[in-house]
Amino acid sequence: MALPILSTQKAFLQEIWFNILTININRPKQEHIMSDAEALKKLAGEAACSYVKSGMNVGLGTGSTVKYTVLELGRRIKEEGLEIVGVPTSVATEELANEVGIPLVELGSIAGLDIVIDGTDEFDPQFQLIKGGGAALLREKIVAQQSASMVVVADGRKQVECLGAFGIPIEITPFSSDVTVRALEALLNCHVVLRSSEEQLILTDNGNCIADANIGATVDDPLLMEAQILNIAGVVQVGLFNDMCDVVVLANDGKVTTLVNPTGRL
Repeated sequence: MALPILSTQKAFLQEIWFNILTININRPKQEHIMSDAEALKKLAGEAACSYVKSGMNVGLGTGSTVKYTVLELGRRIKEEGLEIVGVPTSVATEELANEVGIPLVELGSIAGLDIVIDGTDEFDPQFQLIKGGGAALLREKIVAQQSASMVVVADGRKQVECLGAFGIPIEITPFSSDVTVRALEALLNCHVVLRSSEEQLILTDNGNCIADANIGATVDDPLLMEAQILNIAGVVQVGLFNDMCDVVVLANDGKVTTLVNPTGRL
């Protein structure tokens, strides 16, 4: 009597397995749906590549928007024969550039850069910037200072009337970092915290700490503030990028707009 029972069980299990396979086969594939914010970043990042021509030395910035610039430049090299060399501003950008086939060189091995394309955390009507959300501000500023022009890619959330709501990222030395933080708090009259993740300090590619000054939208004289912050021993660099930005490629409301600095170089 056991055999008929086993046969019935086997048939039942086979039917279940067939139904599972049918469900899996007929299930629609999950398409990757890009968020509106991410789609805007992609628009801006790719549009900025129009400023890059063959023969240029190009600074490659860091961040979630510039990622799409790097990807697009890699595509143009592969599909259109674009001939450039790049200087990355972070280890992450270096890895991505290598992955997509952008030839890289050391900044010191060339006579400067024709252009740098980078992101921003905020920009104001005078084209002054706050950068450093990606903890790469020192390398980004070195590259920006060696570039004949700077194109910034951003979405509409980064456009502000007065800098500071994002906070000011400041790269400081690990040595006596608490002393430097206290000096910054006294200067800026705001709370300053060392950036961390899961109770571990975040270190830059240079081995330094990032102190975030939560100053609010109060930076009405970014040039003066930059000079004052840099005067504190222990500060390596500050995320105020003044008088550097020539163009902002802005993605907002589903379209890309180019904002040109009237006193800029482009």
